Amino acid sequence: MVELELIGVRVEVVGNTPVIILRERDGDRRVLPIYIGKPEAASIQWALDGLEPPRPLTHDLIVDLLGALGALLERVVITDVVDGVFHAELVLQTRTGVVNVSCRPSDAVAVAARTGTHIQCTTAVIDDAGKFADLGDTDDDENELIDDAQTPDESELLGEFRDFIENINPDDFKP
Repeated sequence: MVELELIGVRVEVVGNTPVIILRERDGDRRVLPIYIGKPEAASIQWALDGLEPPRPLTHDLIVDLLGALGALLERVVITDVVDGVFHAELVLQTRTGVVNVSCRPSDAVAVAARTGTHIQCTTAVIDDAGKFADLGDTDDDENELIDDAQTPDESELLGEFRDFIENINPDDFKP
């Protein structure tokens, strides 16, 4: 299994389509972009921003249900890509043992973002759909956009995303 970190939610300019960006924690540090729906993107962003709605959203409800049933979300795993469609599982520890629940990656990531749960994918998924983000030199205009309060890791990450977004092509995501 490959450990991933949730970098954030972005919107593809051409199609105005939300994309979650995951990145390998180690190794080649490839990014794994996954197109998702707008409601799921909003839900993930709410969780990343630490916002709490007045009433639970669907993903908050899932977290509450797991807690009420005494289940622990051990990890989420992006298991496969079939015809360009990603598949995922919630790996739950229950009173009776481990249970894997099939779901969309967007839902799995939305729940993981709320619980701080590890996100993983299979080696086959990252090998098939992972993209290398070039770390080119930044020019002075880009450096002005970097907040002085950011750590070097955040600055590096921002540079990676600028390069990725500037060079993204929808054909890159076709199988």
